Amino acid sequence: MSETSSPSTDNQSRVEPTNLENQLTQLSTQLAQIQQQLTQLQNLPEQVSQIQQQLLRVADVYRYEKLQSFLEAGKWSEADTETIHLIISLTEQPELELIRPEDIQHISCSELQVLDRLWAKYSNNRFGFGIQAKFYQELGGSLESTIEQDSKLIQQWGKRLGWYKDGKWLKCRDLDYSLNAPEGCHPSRWWNSPYGSKMTNYFLARLINCDLK
Repeated sequence: MSETSSPSTDNQSRVEPTNLENQLTQLSTQLAQIQQQLTQLQNLPEQVSQIQQQLLRVADVYRYEKLQSFLEAGKWSEADTETIHLIISLTEQPELELIRPEDIQHISCSELQVLDRLWAKYSNNRFGFGIQAKFYQELGGSLESTIEQDSKLIQQWGKRLGWYKDGKWLKCRDLDYSLNAPEGCHPSRWWNSPYGSKMTNYFLARLINCDLK
């Protein structure tokens, strides 16, 4: 009996560890699944944020739809006025007169880039905030000169854009609202702020900081 029982004992000793290994493997798999689920839960706020950003981009499409329509039709004067409305909405102020130079610092660079890309696209790169900022810097303008509010530099810049002629600033109604206008001439009405040169310099500084050129 002792001789026949010994192979049976050896077989059990081989089977039991195998079952234990299987159980450990299953537990390891379940643990990995639980960890994966926890990771997904941890990433949930990020996923929600991404969805919110996508919804905002969809909303932006509607926000700029009117401007795009004017630009596509070559209605430069109407597009110029619509640009003012968009900037007012971006500053969350009810009207132009209430926008302070300090409010400009809070306009998102991405929003300004959208405005610039639309103007540049439909004008064959003749118009837009980017080319206006580029011309300012080509004349020697910088963040430092916006802080100093260099009036002579602003006059040179205005002459380059077709806004300043014979020693005086032209009225917006007297500008050429066609592709024959000087490069960078539009958008133009926005620059005619109640805050004058202070707003001009603040806005130029924002364009430079947003790398629009």
